Amino acid sequence: MSHPAHRRPEYHKINKDLFVLTYGALVAQLCKDYEKDEDVNQYLDKMGYGIGTRLVEDFLARSCVGRCHSYSEITDIIAQVAFKMYLGITPSVTCNNSSRNEFSLILDKNPLVEFVEELPAGSSLCYCNLLCGIIRGALEMVHLAADVTFLQDRLKGDSVTEIGITFLKKRDEKKYRWKK
Repeated sequence: MSHPAHRRPEYHKINKDLFVLTYGALVAQLCKDYEKDEDVNQYLDKMGYGIGTRLVEDFLARSCVGRCHSYSEITDIIAQVAFKMYLGITPSVTCNNSSRNEFSLILDKNPLVEFVEELPAGSSLCYCNLLCGIIRGALEMVHLAADVTFLQDRLKGDSVTEIGITFLKKRDEKKYRWKK
């Protein structure tokens, strides 16, 4: 019996669930390997950075987004296209200052924590720090320096999960151009 033409297999959901379960096992192993939560956070950020530097090429090829002209446009693309494409969610975006270089991504639902209970009180573990590294790495590959951190986390008892993005400065593109 053949599949109906209008239905596609749900590979994305299977891949996402496998990633979420594997990620949980990875974080658990890192917690065993490192004594301090700060070391685990740093390792997750570094790992995410490596993923982000590679993932940006796939994102640009698959999304067909054009050149962005403002930090708010970049943040909207991250929220509305990238998060939707890779995690199946769309965070809301808020601007946090008048110079329009600090933004927050507010995640109503975080698929990485579907199978995780609240972290122990007093824990400084940032369970989803991989996401911060991914965003930072991808932005650096398009010549944008940014500080990306978790501002609030539902796993720590906060009301929302919030990722803060502060664009530091636009990297000098002149040094990357070919001399004629």
